[in-house]
Amino acid sequence: MAMDVVDYEIKGAEMQFVEIELDPGEAAVGEAGSLMFMDGGIAMDTVFGDGARQGGGGLFGKLLGAGKRLITGESLFTTVYTNQAPGKQRVAFAAPYPGKILPMDLRQLGGTLICQKDAFLCAARGVSLGIYLQQKLSVGFFGGEGFIMQRLDGDGLAFVHAGGTVVRRELQPGQTLLIDTGCVVAMTPSVNFEIQYVGKIKTALFGGEGLFFARVTGPGTVWLQSLPFSRLASRVFAAAPQTGGGGREEGSILPMAAGAGLLGGLFGGGDDD
Repeated sequence: MAMDVVDYEIKGAEMQFVEIELDPGEAAVGEAGSLMFMDGGIAMDTVFGDGARQGGGGLFGKLLGAGKRLITGESLFTTVYTNQAPGKQRVAFAAPYPGKILPMDLRQLGGTLICQKDAFLCAARGVSLGIYLQQKLSVGFFGGEGFIMQRLDGDGLAFVHAGGTVVRRELQPGQTLLIDTGCVVAMTPSVNFEIQYVGKIKTALFGGEGLFFARVTGPGTVWLQSLPFSRLASRVFAAAPQTGGGGREEGSILPMAAGAGLLGGLFGGGDDD
């Protein structure tokens, strides 16, 4: 399927969104729940799968594409935004949490990009979304977020979201980098991805960095994020007041006192008369 060539502008600093300009007849494909706004001349169409095989491949092809998305933990459906107006129209997609939106020109990357399963945000119509399974058994058991990844194919623009600050590293042949498994955002297919044990029992148990590293070896390009969503979620969960127990969580006395005062006001309002 021919790729739509779209213009775009990324706006914002920590909470970014990408605004895509569509010529008449052009379309963009967005992940479910990523829409921010769109002009009135744009029509929405929810499709089964990734929208890249519409009009071809038959029912089996659509089921296969949707099944691949289901394996990666994404929705079975995507939304296609088509400009049906005679002039240019704009549609915007917002990042789900603080970080950066990365424009990926698949043509310059050799036609394929491997990225984390929740990194895809939107793309020009024609980009195919599939799955990429790591071949080695050790990656499957211990790879965490890096085991099942998304595969983006085509020669158009795709937009990937990463948490925190993003670093792009160009690896030479044989050059190796050890990374926390959740910090790998994307890589080119030529990069070799393996899992490596941290090496020391004391470090594994008390270092706080987990039991395994992602070991990536060049040649190729790898994109890293400083704040994986799993790390952000674990920090939020750890800081949130926990229900039950002895009620000694930080700040728990104030809500209890406020609740007691409210109940006293409701049921004992006649005491001052």
